[in-house]
Amino acid sequence: MPSILVVDDELSMREFLKILLEKEGHRVTTASDASSVLDLMQNEDFDLVLSDIRMPGMGGLSLLEKIKEINNSIPVIMITAYASPENAVVAMKSGAFDYITKPFKVDEIVKIIKSAIAATVSNKTGEAPALTGSFEGIIGKSPEMLKIYNLISRIAPTPASILIYGESGTGKELVAQAIHNLSKVRHKPFVPITCSAIPESLLESELFGHVKGAFTGAISNKIGLFEMADGGSVFLDEIGELTPLIQTKLLRVLQERELKRVGDTDTIKVNVRIIAATNKNLEEEIIAGRFREDLFYRLAVVPLRVPSLRERKGDVPLLVDHFLKKYSDKMEKTVQEISSYAMQVLMGYDYPGNVRELENIIERGVALESSNIILPESLTLSSYKKDGKPVEKNARAFISVESEDELYNKGLDEVMATLEKEMIEHALAKTDNSKIQAAGLLKISFRSLRYKVQKYGIK
Repeated sequence: MPSILVVDDELSMREFLKILLEKEGHRVTTASDASSVLDLMQNEDFDLVLSDIRMPGMGGLSLLEKIKEINNSIPVIMITAYASPENAVVAMKSGAFDYITKPFKVDEIVKIIKSAIAATVSNKTGEAPALTGSFEGIIGKSPEMLKIYNLISRIAPTPASILIYGESGTGKELVAQAIHNLSKVRHKPFVPITCSAIPESLLESELFGHVKGAFTGAISNKIGLFEMADGGSVFLDEIGELTPLIQTKLLRVLQERELKRVGDTDTIKVNVRIIAATNKNLEEEIIAGRFREDLFYRLAVVPLRVPSLRERKGDVPLLVDHFLKKYSDKMEKTVQEISSYAMQVLMGYDYPGNVRELENIIERGVALESSNIILPESLTLSSYKKDGKPVEKNARAFISVESEDELYNKGLDEVMATLEKEMIEHALAKTDNSKIQAAGLLKISFRSLRYKVQKYGIK
């Protein structure tokens, strides 16, 4: 039975939460002040702390810091009747699992507590919670992605601005959409904007709108994307591509919650949550003078890094299965599985284009495959030369066959020997004939590689 510690100076609130949570199957202990909490935590283990922010003596935010010093892994949910963005940001930065304002809905707090308890169980056992393999449209259940899901759940209900880092193709927009879907403004618009996709001459007008006559062609007033998103979330992808002028205007939106349409003298109030994303190192851009430091700190209240696919290779089979079903249905084909050889090739690949590249590989494989199973010959991978230029390499080169019939005519022993030899040759070529690096790439010992090189007569 999960154990919850409820902290509130109001007796009625303590009793209400105790009755509610005990009905949900939890063991509940209550305390009226911070000092009682610290005494209780010295002698008893709790799975969750539910604390008010405003209390006599030590306040909830200070108590949160003390709790984290005692047990950094315990989730703490903050509750307050005096909500403010500043308190929410401080709470989340200090390690709060979530931040709830009074009056709250019973269903809402029960759902958040269940999520927090699941995270506690996961931390204690070292095991991932039972997942279907997806979270708000994001595919993956590797430890790296479970950490992302946990962070999204914690930051989504707050109004804090978020900066998402990650290589191209990692799924930063999916993460932004998940944050919006779990936020308190999920019923309001989510407006994605790719900053580099809009011509520089049109960007200011697209973002902030314009009035009639502001420039040639402005035949009527136009609402900008920020106004369209009022009350909801704006996702600014490739934020590092913004010009200095637009950076200045965006900073005003963040600071003052207002904007001016192009050609207008009046200001317009807007209330939007800004989620930005970049594949650039913005700290380096600041040093180079290409990005405003004050804007960076406004955007990166909560930084979130999305791992590359090569950092979460365990999710490749799950993603492959998802994309197989997606494109088999889309193309009205019966390709439902992938051969073990083909999966070996995919698991050994580095994915410079990340999840987007894997999706393209599977889409192309489904289109090319004439049977109901994807074989290596239907996979086309991209390897990168030192000059950075992509070179197409078909995976069938690793098994030296042109058809399914030839594959089975060769037999398992010959195919495996050929595959082993050609993979070793490819690994050596990729590492400039460094046997140590090639052994690491192939995930075998140096001694084993040296034996196989001699066995196959590889020069």
